[in-house]
Amino acid sequence: MTSKKEESKSKEGDAPSLTEEVAPHIAIQGYEGCFHQQAAQYYFGKHVTVECCATFKEVIAAAKDKSRTDGCIMAIENSIAGSILPNYNLLQSSGLKIVGEIYMQIHQNLLVNHGVELEDIKEVHSHTMALQQCYEFLDQYKWKLVETEDTALSAKHIAQYKSKHIAAIASTLAAEIYDLKVLAPKIQTLKKNYTRFLVLKRPEDVKEEQIGNKASINFKTIHKEGALARVLGVIAIHKVNLSKLQSFPIPGSDFKYQFHADMEFDNIKTFHRVIEKITPLTEGIKIYGIYKKGIWK
Repeated sequence: MTSKKEESKSKEGDAPSLTEEVAPHIAIQGYEGCFHQQAAQYYFGKHVTVECCATFKEVIAAAKDKSRTDGCIMAIENSIAGSILPNYNLLQSSGLKIVGEIYMQIHQNLLVNHGVELEDIKEVHSHTMALQQCYEFLDQYKWKLVETEDTALSAKHIAQYKSKHIAAIASTLAAEIYDLKVLAPKIQTLKKNYTRFLVLKRPEDVKEEQIGNKASINFKTIHKEGALARVLGVIAIHKVNLSKLQSFPIPGSDFKYQFHADMEFDNIKTFHRVIEKITPLTEGIKIYGIYKKGIWK
């Protein structure tokens, strides 16, 4: 029996991508045409194929199953909404390794069927967050706003039903896939809206990136006064940039905490030296991955 992963690769052939000789099959959250798929194309190239999943939990399950996918791409934080805390918890329990990241600017676009103009629109459908991000534009009109499950799914539905009076807010990729017209591009109120996506793979498929300049770790401090300060002091002394520090309570503990840290460095040996120095100051360290600092799209 041929798996979805094998079928997708046979359809695409051996077309090269940005990071692998064979186009990978990657799990994403959302429907075809969503921003996760757009991020996957930016990272791996246009030939990447995707396994669409309803939830991030399902994304992780698909990424762990070698018969289904080659890994996954998952949003982890947004420049407006902040950290996606449930996804940090999924990362911690997944056993997957971070092999890369990408920062993608989120552009919301008003999509319609061909021939539809602004004066024809009576309703706008999209995910609630997308609608909220576009209120300044939408407030100019007396349209009914309808919250839906997904931006790309909204685009798919107006294309399927040939709607003449309904628009969707979604990505330009959704417009391309469902043959819709971008009636108004980049309608989000805050123009600088970036989402950071992590690229995750199974540990057995990962070789440590010796030329990497970024790493993500999880550590638990000793429950003593100044423990975290001592860890941060070691990081500072070695001139490693701490680009992210996120705290999480340890379940079942009396308010003990664990920390997610993203570190940026010029030399991989410096990172390993920091890990060696802070290990005695903690109750445990887990390295999620060493990788190249992400590009901005």
